[in-house]
Order: sequence, then C-alpha cells, then structure tokens
Amino acid sequence: MISRVQVAAMTAIVLTLVARGPGPFAQPAPSAPSIAPSSSAGAPQAGAAAATAARPEDVASLDAILAALYDVISGPAAAKRDWDRFQSLFVQDARLIPIGRRQGSPPQARILTPEDYVARAAPVFEQNGFFEREVARTVETFGALTHVFSTYESRHARDEEKPFARGINSIQLLNDGTRWWIVTVCWQAETPDTPLPDKYLPRK
Repeated sequence: MISRVQVAAMTAIVLTLVARGPGPFAQPAPSAPSIAPSSSAGAPQAGAAAATAARPEDVASLDAILAALYDVISGPAAAKRDWDRFQSLFVQDARLIPIGRRQGSPPQARILTPEDYVARAAPVFEQNGFFEREVARTVETFGALTHVFSTYESRHARDEEKPFARGINSIQLLNDGTRWWIVTVCWQAETPDTPLPDKYLPRK
C-alpha cells in the first residue's frame, strides 16, 4: 500500500512493501501498509490483539476492510493519518512486507510490523500528499482464509490525472465469523522490467 518518495523511502524501505510501492507504494528496501492488531465488537479471537476497537463498518465485509485500508493511508500533505484506525484492521503479529530491489541486486522482502510501518510512513505522509486506490481485484477464498491481489494506483493528489506508481498489494485476510482481519500485506511496485499483467488491470 506509496509515493516515489515513499517508494524510495519505503522501498528504500514498501514499496509498499516497497513502499508503497504501496507499492505502495532506484528503491531501497520497500515498505507497505502497517499492520497493527486490535479488537472489534465482541471478544477478540485467538491471534487478535485487543488494542483499538475497529469501526464496525470498517470490518463488516471484504469490500469494507479493503476500502478502509486504502482510505486510512490516503490524504493531502500535512494531514495526519488515523493510525489507531489503521491498526484496528489487523490481527496481532500481522506483517507488512514490501518487495523491492536495489539496482544490480535481486528482489528482496522487508518484514515490517505495523509499528514499523507507522514510524516510517507517518513523517512521509505528513510532508507529501499521498492517495492510493484499488483499481482491480482478484479474490480466492477457502474457509476463513481469503487472499486478494489488489492492484493499486498511487497519486500525490486525489484529482491527479496519472498515477506516479502502480503495483499489487497481496493481502491475506481472516474472517472469524464476527469480523474481517488483515493478516498480511505484501506488495511490489510496477517497474519497466516488471509491468503489470493485463489480467491484473481493470477490465475495459
């Protein structure tokens, strides 16, 4: 879930995770949306952290939790993100894993905790406008496990015509019967050598 400055910083992290680069968002190690645990209405399940209670509307469905993830990291320069809300989306011990590469080196993954992500992303987001949105989605589900390939576009302003970065957020989620939780976000930004395949782009 990031700008070039973030791709460089978070890739020089996420990308994304990256980044950013979310992916999101030359990149050092990337970074991704931070994951912190929290609880929701009802008793937390095993693996869930009872930190900040999630907004019921943020975790009621797959669509809702993915929309909340993108919304909470997006905003204009100088706008402080609601990191408590961000952390409420994740299970305990969740991870954000940006994948990026330094020039001349093979791809590498950086493993971040939600706290790591917040510490790295907050200063960057407050100095630079950053808006990330999902433009395509591929979903697979088995039992309580759902895996989403969420194709993203990153912009410095909401109305900016062209994104400065694109990539894929690979998101694993748990539905415990009460709410949705994000378990892992792993992302990689698109590069000239690694363009997004047509099957992960919006259908025309």
